This record gives sequence, C-alpha cells and structure tokens, in this order.
Amino acid sequence: MKVIRLRAGKERSLQRRHPWVFEGSVAKGKADAGETVRVESQEGEFLAWAAFSPNSAIRLRAWSFDEQERIDAAFFQRRIAAALAMRARLPIASNAVRLIHGEADGLPGLIVDRYGDTLSAQFGTAGTERWKAVIVDALLSATGLTRLFERSDASVRELEGLPPATGWLAGEGSTELTIQEHQWQLSLDVAEGHKTGYYLDQRDNRKKFADAVRQYGCQRVLNCFSYTGGFSVAALAGGASEVISVDSSAPALARATAHVALNGFDPIRHQALDADVNHTLRDCLKQGRRFDAIVLDPPKFAPTVAHAERAARAYKDINRLALKLLEPGGLLFTFSCSGGISPDLFHKIVAGAGLDAPADGFILDRVGATPDHPQTICFPEGEYLKGLLILKR
Repeated sequence: MKVIRLRAGKERSLQRRHPWVFEGSVAKGKADAGETVRVESQEGEFLAWAAFSPNSAIRLRAWSFDEQERIDAAFFQRRIAAALAMRARLPIASNAVRLIHGEADGLPGLIVDRYGDTLSAQFGTAGTERWKAVIVDALLSATGLTRLFERSDASVRELEGLPPATGWLAGEGSTELTIQEHQWQLSLDVAEGHKTGYYLDQRDNRKKFADAVRQYGCQRVLNCFSYTGGFSVAALAGGASEVISVDSSAPALARATAHVALNGFDPIRHQALDADVNHTLRDCLKQGRRFDAIVLDPPKFAPTVAHAERAARAYKDINRLALKLLEPGGLLFTFSCSGGISPDLFHKIVAGAGLDAPADGFILDRVGATPDHPQTICFPEGEYLKGLLILKR
C-alpha cells in the first residue's frame, strides 16, 4: 500500500472527517490515478484510506477513516447497501430517486439515480473510475435491476484527467423513460438530459410551488430557466390559468409542452418561449406585463467561491427584474445551485435586488435539495441548492 504524507498542520481536515485533501497539503508520495493509498500526518499517524488523483487540485478523496477497513469489493457493497437503506426510510413520492450522492454516502465522485427500472450513474473521479466494474456489479445486485446507463460526461471528469464516457454498462434498450413524481408524470432521456437525466433535487420544491400557487390563487405564472417544465406542470396542477416556460433550449421546451399534454392540461394554458431569460424579463417590463408568480431556477453561475462576485451580479439582476414584474401579493420562488454561493450570501443578494427594485417581501420558506440528496455534518460543501419562497408585499 502506497503512503501519502501530508504537510505539518494539514491533517486537521481529515481529523474532522472532511473527505478532501488538496494538492498543496501533500508533502510527499505518489500513486497511480484512482489507486487507494494510506494517508498519514507528518508524524506518521494514520488519517484515512483515500483515492489518489494525480491530475486534480483535490489530490485525495477519503474512502474511509477506519484504519482496520479494507477498500475492496465488500467495502463498496457495504456503502451502497447503507445508502439504499437510508433512501428506503425517506418519504419519496416518486419512482425516481437519488440512490448515491457522492461524499454524503461515503463514495466521493459517484452519483447514481434510479428512474423506474433504470439506473443512471456518473463516475466523476479517478477513484470511482478505477472501481467502476465493482461498483456496477454492486449496484445491480443491491437494486435487483438489469439496466444501468453511464453519464460520465460532466466537466469535472476533465479536472481528473478522464475522458467523457456514456453508454449502457448493463442492459440495453430505449433511453427514453417516463417517471411518476407526486401526482404527475414526467419524461426524460437518460442519454441526453441534464445531469443523469433530470433534476430530481427539485422534486419537493415543485410540489411546494404547486401548493403555493393554489393557496395564493396565482393565475399568471412565469417559469424562467424552465428546462423541461417541471415547475410549469406544478403551476398548472396548482390551478394557474396562464403559464409561460422560458428557456434557450428548443428540445427542452418541446418536452415541456409534451409534459403539459402528458398530464392532461389544456395546452392553451401553457406557452413555451425559446428566448434569453434576461431579455424576456426586460421585454415584459417594457410591455407592462405583470405576473402572480415567478420561478427563477438558473444554471450554476458560480461553481466555486472564486466566481461568487460575478455570479452575485447576475443573480441580483434577474431577481431585481422578477420582483419588479410581480404583482403585490405575488410569489417569487428563486434558487441558486451554485456551490460558491452560500445560503447567507444568496439571501443578501436577493435583499439587494429588493432594494434596487424597489420591493420587499415575506420569506415564506427556505428550501434546499430533496433529502435523497443529503448534506452531512462533516461536508458543508454538499449544500449546493438553496431557495427562497417570497411573498411580495
């Protein structure tokens, strides 16, 4: 077993059971990509078993902090079984669920979603890539499923020195699937959809939005960065009479339109608008249009803290425009999925947007990802999705 020795004082994060060690913390030692190594302090104290990544700024990702544990096939079987057992205890109103959520489940770099009878997996790090065959076998055995599609095409693979990889790792057939979520049906393509195929992390927030639209009697709804229209379906389910889905992807909007029909809603109540969100918001202001509810669910503006300042300006601008477009008593459901934007900073950004609008509102709820996308005590970076449900005064 190869040994990686850390610089003096750099052992503290592993002692706090944080799973990452950055390049600058390593004093000496090398290994092959994804190889399991013994990590020690400057004094030779055992700290963790970790996967070595020679091309990444995150040089080590801890598998285990137990010196007696062995990183072998049985280890992955245990971790996967534990992750599935936790999901089995959650009240998930869907046949689509996040089964493995990377570091939170003790499997850094591994994301696995279940869509009905199909698994979709991302192997994002050198460690998971090295153990891919073992992990696939363990997943199929633990779930009893026979179809697993690989979606290892996220940009993080480049940082690990790994090429993109997609395709069936087990089974075959159509990549088009239909899932049930609350009382709705939604379709996706595991080969082409965002992430592993769909945004399961917003499942409960879509239901919350449907309930809020119903409770506050919202009729005119604008869904910005709508993707395939999950929040649009929720608004229609909540009784909205006019829903506009705005996105710059024509294929995503076509699927949003299909979702309206799939769930039996009158197509006249929904409009799909292929346009830039910022331009659309400004055009609506010029036209004097107003809305009873607006959803802002933009893509990741700040992947790291280094991008936070520029991202803050972008978040502030769209929230300012949305607040101006809302009727008094209207709802703003605004999100950030940027890991570089903390919940506290996001609140401050939205507050700044309110000052510039000018507008104020009551925060009805603070939300995050669904519980099958867990955040752990020792890994605060796992909190990426944050949202505010605001009632405009």
